[in-house]
Amino acid sequence: MGSAGRLLAVQLLLLLVHPSAGFWIMNVVFPPNSRVKETSNNNTSPLIIVPGSLGNRLEAKIDKPALVHWMCFKKSDHWFPIWIDLNMFMPIGVDCWIDNIRLVYNKTTRRSSNSPGVQVRVPGFGETYTIEFLDYNNLAGYFHSMVEHLVNVGYVRNETVRGAPYDWRLAPNENSEYFIRLQELVEEMYNQYQKPVYLLGHSMGGHYVLYFLNNQPQAWKDTYIRGFISLGAPWGGAVKVLRVMTSGNNDGIPMLSNIKLREEQRMMTTNPWMLPSEDAWPKDHVFISTPSVNYTNQDYKRLFTDIDFENGWHMWEDTKNLTGALHPPGVEVWCMYGVGLPTPVTHIYDEDFPNADPVDYVYADGDDTVDSFSMSLCKRWEGQQEKPVHVTEYRGLAHLDMVFHEKVLHQIQQILEGKSDVPKEIDVRLD
Repeated sequence: MGSAGRLLAVQLLLLLVHPSAGFWIMNVVFPPNSRVKETSNNNTSPLIIVPGSLGNRLEAKIDKPALVHWMCFKKSDHWFPIWIDLNMFMPIGVDCWIDNIRLVYNKTTRRSSNSPGVQVRVPGFGETYTIEFLDYNNLAGYFHSMVEHLVNVGYVRNETVRGAPYDWRLAPNENSEYFIRLQELVEEMYNQYQKPVYLLGHSMGGHYVLYFLNNQPQAWKDTYIRGFISLGAPWGGAVKVLRVMTSGNNDGIPMLSNIKLREEQRMMTTNPWMLPSEDAWPKDHVFISTPSVNYTNQDYKRLFTDIDFENGWHMWEDTKNLTGALHPPGVEVWCMYGVGLPTPVTHIYDEDFPNADPVDYVYADGDDTVDSFSMSLCKRWEGQQEKPVHVTEYRGLAHLDMVFHEKVLHQIQQILEGKSDVPKEIDVRLD
């Protein structure tokens, strides 16, 4: 293998895994191709896809007053990718990357800003390329298989199927401009195709869609929204985010330090937003167990103090009520998620807490990333709104596979074609 081939192989290996914060995109994978060429259908209902956290590209331009390391670039004349950026996998590059992508939280103003001298933008709003692949070489696939499947049944990229990427570092209370653009995109597609629009959200993207719908008048939703398709949303919060903020998580990549990545993971206000909800979880459930303290959702303030991350407490106070009460969206809902896989719901630490990995876990049912208790809370809406709520559990389906699996893609196709009834359970292990 030549030097170019070896470099490509290294890049492929690195892009297989992702040092992220839990339930969003744990392991970036090469997406499978859509295998079945369906009969074209030009009578499609327009669709907007809202990705999960870390689920779309980010770009930066820098002119920094200071550097964290002399090898970092101080100024750029052009926009360049910071997600995904392969420099994050290099020993010095990870410091440069963290300084470029980090947020600075001001507990007085309750607002976050970019690192000094850094501008960050979200490319491709209204287009699908920024959510289909997360890198410029089209290796790290996310929604590519789904979009390809939709194109095969009559959809057109950037016309009848659109992407709505956002700055996933920020919780909705700091992303107001995004929701204005999303509303305008919905209305634009409705006016162009004279049909109400479907919204699809994966993982944290489901919370983003819920927040958007909860802040729209019912008359507007009745006119413009046909339905909401939710894939693997952690409606009651995600237990894994506690481990991420406590001791970091490199998802098993030995070249990346959990503690080093914790620096970046603590700077996203979306992480405290996704803490297990006080309204959903039992008050006595232990999420983190240490030799001296067991932490429940009644102990968040103490936890943040004990792990030396007091800004996390303020971030959680800012965001806990954004979607924590799970007010019904007021539109027809299709809620789909994986079950039947062991999923950690308690992280057990030894005396090295919080600066070492958990030594053990307590498991419950889920999709290997989010527990089924949290994802199933969409069932509450069945008696809280007039519009129907449909729930399908995919037995044996992992969290990220929700956007790849043929049975999920087929069901989404059926929904978009107006076939509302869906099975209550599908066992993907029977393939």
